[in-house]
Amino acid sequence: MTPVHVLIATDAQWVLDEVVAALGSPSTSFQVVTNGRKVADVVAARTPDIAILDLQVGAMGGMAITMDLRLDASSGILPHVPVLMLLDREVDVHMARRSGANGWIIKPLDALRLRRAVDAVTSGGCYAEGIPVEEPLEAAVPEPAEDSADSLT
Repeated sequence: MTPVHVLIATDAQWVLDEVVAALGSPSTSFQVVTNGRKVADVVAARTPDIAILDLQVGAMGGMAITMDLRLDASSGILPHVPVLMLLDREVDVHMARRSGANGWIIKPLDALRLRRAVDAVTSGGCYAEGIPVEEPLEAAVPEPAEDSADSLT
């Protein structure tokens, strides 16, 4: 099994407990950051295979952390780190997308979804929850009844 180093940024003990329980194995190491402003320093010291960021981490949330990581990576200050964001509500999906996260899960968490998301993101893919499926335009607009023109005259 390939060793995996996971950075978890959260100040909620229950989030940390659930992530470690879902992903823990002899080949997985965890580094926990409870202050969002310190994530970039931790990434610079040891690049994780994935950063799992809670929506709120002290005074700096997961979206701001992700944007900082993306900005630092684009300027060559830090390496690119895949980010999985833990969202509180479906309405937060838009900001997760805009911040540059590779994936997101809407709480409450469960081990199966969390493992699936981490596997997708660490393999270079995306994992997205809470994106509404839009109906095709043809299905959204009802067809007029054939005899409706006759009933208007």
